[in-house]
Amino acid sequence: MHFLFEALGYFAGISLYAWQRARHGDALSHESRATVLAGAALGALIGSRLLHWLCDPHLDLFSLFEGKTILGGLLGGLIGVELAKKRSGIERSTGDLLAEPLIVAIAVGRVGCFLLGPADHTAGLPTSLPWGIAIGDGVRRHPVALYEIAFLLMLLPLTRFVRARSRHEGDAFRVFLSSYLLFRLFVDFLKPDPAPIFGGLTSLQWACVAGLLYYGAVFTNDQRSAAVSVLRLRRLHLHDVLPED
Repeated sequence: MHFLFEALGYFAGISLYAWQRARHGDALSHESRATVLAGAALGALIGSRLLHWLCDPHLDLFSLFEGKTILGGLLGGLIGVELAKKRSGIERSTGDLLAEPLIVAIAVGRVGCFLLGPADHTAGLPTSLPWGIAIGDGVRRHPVALYEIAFLLMLLPLTRFVRARSRHEGDAFRVFLSSYLLFRLFVDFLKPDPAPIFGGLTSLQWACVAGLLYYGAVFTNDQRSAAVSVLRLRRLHLHDVLPED
């Protein structure tokens, strides 16, 4: 069931991406789009395995290539895209078309994680709360996968709203990934695996912190750029209305 829903998640995400690109168009050329997607795929492949290994450095080679993490895939894909864009001279943001497909793909895939229970190492800690669910081992646990699915379903209309209203390319993807990183930083306290490595945080949570610091710098830089643009417009306006000597 886990493999089935993971495959369905990939299929749903790719189908939604293709539909959105056909409907809304894509300003990138065919060559640029291929470069960006290749960078995303390679970065996601490396990042998902690397962060999985950081969760347990004692894993053997087979386990390393067998396991993967969504967080590592997202952050690795982000790095891969930025490196590919820099190498190819692509300056515009390219992530908005990927935000909603990624949300849908992750939500569908998490159904498989939920059905697998503790064997997936994503089940929550034991709880006495009335919504605790026992799967596999008879222990009522936080249904962390269901929490994540619910969060993603709420995030979907938000990213759609940002994409429709924002004047800046890439804002929808930035809102999606920064929101997801913040959610995972806190919800992972409800999971028994992996074990904390430093400061009470796991390697996955430290990856979230790194990603949030990156986006904090991005949003701060965008605000500064917007302020500079407004200041320049005001100076131009004053120059036009003030009488010349």
